[in-house]
Amino acid sequence: MIDEIKNRLQALAPTSVDLIDESAQHAGHKGNGGGGHYKLNITSSHFCGKSQIMRHRLVYQALADLIPHKVHALSIHAIATDEI
Repeated sequence: MIDEIKNRLQALAPTSVDLIDESAQHAGHKGNGGGGHYKLNITSSHFCGKSQIMRHRLVYQALADLIPHKVHALSIHAIATDEI
């Protein structure tokens, strides 16, 4: 799943992607229908001039059909290249 998510995020032309699978920490968590829990740190020029909400929407658009069945939870830290 990590590779699938990273491949889809390539649409945002990221300069860096750090994706951590935290699913084991949430095993048996109420409401989880089997999808994984992930923590994402991503840097992209596509985020320049955009609010955090818009940045998250771009990420969610890239992963839309994976949520909620394969991705149950996603923590996103999205940074614009002009912020580093």
